[in-house]
Amino acid sequence: MQRTLQWGLMALLLVSCAQAQAHQIKAAITTVLFNPRTENIEVMHRFNLHDAEHAVKRLFDKHADILDDEKTQQAFADYVTERFSVRNAEGKTLTLNTVGFETEGKFFWVYQETDQPPKLEGLQIKHDALRDLWPSQVNTLNVEGKGDIKTLRFEGNATLLKVEFEGHHH
Repeated sequence: MQRTLQWGLMALLLVSCAQAQAHQIKAAITTVLFNPRTENIEVMHRFNLHDAEHAVKRLFDKHADILDDEKTQQAFADYVTERFSVRNAEGKTLTLNTVGFETEGKFFWVYQETDQPPKLEGLQIKHDALRDLWPSQVNTLNVEGKGDIKTLRFEGNATLLKVEFEGHHH
């Protein structure tokens, strides 16, 4: 009897830890896609809606509502795009246009794009969104459509991370 009770408590403890953990991990995923069809670089930022809800209350005001208020959604999208930048290997900034944003299920998406420069040896990327609010925020970024997928993780002190593309070494 005693033993099953212990197991039950143990299971309960694990479940509540997992739940607490789920709320603590602040993470966003960004995809930078080199789209051969459009010849654009498309950027898709995906935030947990839960994090975005907390963020807007801290960033704007405590009544900010990202679910139903388009102004708040726009303001959050602007906040994200202001803290995200892409430069070429030489450090020249690529101008990203904000294409839009949407809530979808548990996520809030922000979309940006720019023309693909003719010659691109690599990228220098900065992604500080939410990291000014929560030091533990991790922004993961995947570069797709240029050879193998390359993954960058913006965490801790990482502010500017670089990717190099193969086949450009002279």
